[in-house]
Amino acid sequence: MLTTQYSSWFILLCLAVGAGYAALQYSAKAPWNKRLNYTLAALRFAVVSFLCYLLLAPFIKTTTTRTEQPTVVLAVDNSQSIELFTPKNVLSQTTTGLTGLAEALRGKGFTVETRTLTPTPGRPARLDSLRFGATTTDLDQLLAGTRAAYDGRNLAGVVLVSDGLVNQGRSPAYSEFNFPIYSVAVGDTIPKKDLRITALTYNRVAFSGNKFPIEAELGFEGFAGGAATVELREGNKVLDSRRVTLPTGRRRVRTTFQITAPAPGKRRYEVRVVPQPGEFTELNNARTAFIEIVKGKLRVLLAGAAPHPDLKALRAAILANDNFDLTLALPGVAPLRADADFDVAILHQLPAQGGLGNEILAQVKARRTPALYVIGAQSDLAAYNQSGTGLTIQVRGAQTDEVTPLPNPGFARFATDEESARRFAAYPPAPVPFGDLRLGTGAEAALWQQVGRVPTQKPLLVFGGPTDQRRATLLTDGSWQWRLSEAVEHDDKPEAYDRLIIRTLQLLTQNANKKRLDVYPTQDAFGTQDDVTLGAETYNAVFERLYNQKIDLTLTDTKQHNRRFSFANPEDGSPLHLGPLPAGLYRYQARATLGGQPQQDAGELLVQSQPLEALESRADHNLLAQLSRRSGSRLYYPAQFDKLTQDILKANYKPVISAEEDLKDLINFKWIFFVILAFLTVEWAVRKYSGSV
Repeated sequence: MLTTQYSSWFILLCLAVGAGYAALQYSAKAPWNKRLNYTLAALRFAVVSFLCYLLLAPFIKTTTTRTEQPTVVLAVDNSQSIELFTPKNVLSQTTTGLTGLAEALRGKGFTVETRTLTPTPGRPARLDSLRFGATTTDLDQLLAGTRAAYDGRNLAGVVLVSDGLVNQGRSPAYSEFNFPIYSVAVGDTIPKKDLRITALTYNRVAFSGNKFPIEAELGFEGFAGGAATVELREGNKVLDSRRVTLPTGRRRVRTTFQITAPAPGKRRYEVRVVPQPGEFTELNNARTAFIEIVKGKLRVLLAGAAPHPDLKALRAAILANDNFDLTLALPGVAPLRADADFDVAILHQLPAQGGLGNEILAQVKARRTPALYVIGAQSDLAAYNQSGTGLTIQVRGAQTDEVTPLPNPGFARFATDEESARRFAAYPPAPVPFGDLRLGTGAEAALWQQVGRVPTQKPLLVFGGPTDQRRATLLTDGSWQWRLSEAVEHDDKPEAYDRLIIRTLQLLTQNANKKRLDVYPTQDAFGTQDDVTLGAETYNAVFERLYNQKIDLTLTDTKQHNRRFSFANPEDGSPLHLGPLPAGLYRYQARATLGGQPQQDAGELLVQSQPLEALESRADHNLLAQLSRRSGSRLYYPAQFDKLTQDILKANYKPVISAEEDLKDLINFKWIFFVILAFLTVEWAVRKYSGSV
């Protein structure tokens, strides 16, 4: 529809202007006949009238009507437990029923789409290519992902095919969904006769020569009143064996192995229950414990200029880890003994104004001990700037900023998981000095400062200093508020704060042997579904960071099979991605040529297998019934697909009709310009040909 934003009476004025202009131009006597004169006048009238009409800003309004048919999503739990514990005839009936349901709904005008636990990027799932191979089940993510993907669309409902067993993420019973959920229950609610190792409890680090426990939880179905043999193995060697009684009336029992820690290194121990006749599956009969054997506890000196809440928070974070011994020193309160021994120091507001605590700094300096500096109101920043930490602080008066920690994604020495980042964002603001903060050569920020909701590139936690005497700096003495706030919000479990302090101390004390090539796993252990990643750092002869250096890496598994990789360490700190690996202990050797000199490094990484899908065989149909009931639907079984189809059709889901208006200014159509130009050209050419200009 063609219209303007002005009154239609203005069109008459446009026509009058066009007529007047044509009359003025062609009323005089012309050298051509009257018929041609009227034709030229008509051309002039049309052009001038239309140009005047364009001044009224006319536009074309078009209305597009779109009909969206109702969509039904088939959300299929394609985890391994479905195929393991669902009878084959029931599973076949389910896949056939899904196909029939999809065909019936499409025949009635529905749009039917399929989603699984393992979606293929860029391609919707297909019923004829379903493979039940997902190693974990996260039904909440499956349903929440469906809700997000179809937000704003005509989603009639979701048909959820599952056994109700959830072993990852939170239970979907705690989430709200704004669409009907038609649950189809598969699996088997009758327990299978089975023995399984359901859990292992152990410390990931043990000290060489000490005894340490590995506690195994044995689950059983159908063997009550009997006994089972549980073995502790290292490789093919049986280290210990226990005969465990399986009491009647219970489904689980525990047993503990005591092991003497061998020489330092990473060790893999397997706890295995010996299979018995009649077991449904042996996939869940063993679990693996990966333990790092170290020489001894890390000794930490916690020294402060004066009593402070930070000292209590740091002390609690350190003592929460059994791998640390702590020595506390306060000038005039708890002096540092001359024979005290420590591997790393935390210097809270040291160096201090007035020279307080200089005797502690002298011992730290004499021992060339790695140190974490915590900056506060009592800090002597002039003395601090001479400490070679890699950070220079130039304050502007006594002003401070109130900041929260923001992880630096380019810092690859330790990773910050999503949960820790969320907790950081919820911390209360802490004061930091306001001024110029300059990073020196080789210094890196692990945390940035976030002021309110505004992220900045100002450092909050910095690592620097020479390789043989590493330094870190935390630019606030208010971190005690972070630990306290996190403990209140998370049931007295300030895990993110404690992990940050422990990883900082570990990073300060590791690799102090002036290695010019340093290749390391980005986390302590990986799962079989994780993308295994290795970080890498390279240095020149004076230990300045180098980037984009070619590194050759050989990865060797327990069967002595080698895999070779070649990569470079980029400036953004992104690691080498090895992809998922089978469970086991891997050794790697890296080589590079730096400044014309060959360098090498070696290490180990752990990949753990957790057969989550085989741990529980009894389907949880109650969860599925609860989900359906809350959404206004009900639970179905594979033999009831015809009833499910009828119920969806009876719900009488309607198409959604939407109208969209589109406004386009007439003057923006380029072809109009050429039409006007053509009219004027024809008029000029005829006048020229007929003897006039």
